[in-house]
Amino acid sequence: MTSVLQELVSQACHTEEKQRFTRDIMASKVNTLKWLLPLVKPTLVMLIILMPAQCSAIMVNCSEPNQRALLEALTPVFNLNAIRPVTNLTTVTNVNTTFTLYGILGVDEKSQLLITYLWLNYRWKNELVSWDPIQCGANKISLPKEKFWLPDIVINEFMDKNTAPPVPYVYLHSDGVVRDALPVKVVSSCNLDIYTFPFDIQNCTLTFNSYIHYASDIVISPNIDAENITESSKKVMTTMGEWELLDIASLKYSKGNDSAENVDKLIFHIRVRRRATLYVVNLLIPSCFLITVDMFSFLLPPQSVDRSSFKMTLILGYTVFLLIMNDLLPITGNTIPLINVFFSLCLALMVASLLETILITNLLCSSGDFSPVPRWIQVVILQILGRLVCLPRKTKDLEQRAVVAKRKPDEGPPEERGPVVEDKALQELRSLGRDLQALRLQVEQQDGGSQNSEEWIQVGLIIDRLLFGLYILFISVSFITIIIIWVNSYSQ
Repeated sequence: MTSVLQELVSQACHTEEKQRFTRDIMASKVNTLKWLLPLVKPTLVMLIILMPAQCSAIMVNCSEPNQRALLEALTPVFNLNAIRPVTNLTTVTNVNTTFTLYGILGVDEKSQLLITYLWLNYRWKNELVSWDPIQCGANKISLPKEKFWLPDIVINEFMDKNTAPPVPYVYLHSDGVVRDALPVKVVSSCNLDIYTFPFDIQNCTLTFNSYIHYASDIVISPNIDAENITESSKKVMTTMGEWELLDIASLKYSKGNDSAENVDKLIFHIRVRRRATLYVVNLLIPSCFLITVDMFSFLLPPQSVDRSSFKMTLILGYTVFLLIMNDLLPITGNTIPLINVFFSLCLALMVASLLETILITNLLCSSGDFSPVPRWIQVVILQILGRLVCLPRKTKDLEQRAVVAKRKPDEGPPEERGPVVEDKALQELRSLGRDLQALRLQVEQQDGGSQNSEEWIQVGLIIDRLLFGLYILFISVSFITIIIIWVNSYSQ
């Protein structure tokens, strides 16, 4: 009796034809079963409590081996599109998910967005339908999507409307497998790190999960491994723009402690690298040229050439260059790119060199009116920094000139140790030379060419040589840093 009731319940599960068949059987046997009802009711209650509801699959029988007959035979299946296609509610629907990255359309650094074009593919099993390919004449058939239950798989990072053309059909196979494929324009959020711009590598994430179903209902698994996804994406990718694909990695993730409330997720990590050639040619190389020209301008003698006007022209040209190329620089509030720091330092060095040129010109033109050089400047600049930049202080020459300047022109030569007998003509020439040297030093003192003036001039030359060395150090460090970052970006 129990087996008879189970058969009746299973036949009455889905279609109206089975329900009518069941009603006819029950009507014919109603008189026979009246005396069995007191015995059947307890057994039926126990079956409902202890056993889950069972629904058998529909075996499609085609009248002819063509698509029209197959479509007519599938009509009862279309009435079940509102429920998850399983014969037992405890059965998990496994949705195989994969995609092909067809193109990288761009990156919005200001809004932190990655724009890609994907070909999505989903596969799952419809346990409520199957047919014989020989009897129906087809192994698969394409049908409208609204005829079937579709999994609610979404991309968590989606930030905008999908503008890709819709695909209204799915493929239904004879074994019940449903395949859905569609293009998607994904505008996804991505935490962009542009510190090493234009040699930056971005790692963006696409998370696939069901929006409402737990892991007890839907499990998402990759159809193929991440290496094959990367290879197929590189083969079909046609956009050769600013970004290039490095690799794609996949990761399974479940959230929650209760197994009944787990959220099954499939995470893909997409690593893309910026093509830096455009920015190197348009930004870095012209900037390096301008800063190099400004560095070699220190070789111009400031006392005979108007070096300050030349440097002002360079600063003006560099400012115009930055204004023109401002659109190529990324705009974001998270971090300041290293290239912006490089441009700021270049502009700061140019301004510092202009100020230093003004100082040197002032020292050369009016150093005779200055007070004596302070002691700390003599120690720090003339002695320490002078040796560092290979311009030592000329102390011996200055002391000798001061001693000769203090001597009177009519003073005789100091006593010299040596032979007593000496040519008188040679002695007269030496005495005349010393007198002329004393006269020259007195004229220099009257014109401002004193020891203090020469010390100030020496201070200016040491500062000029020091800034020239800083230019060389900055340019060398910048070149080495650019090369290291460039090599590291292509080695990853």
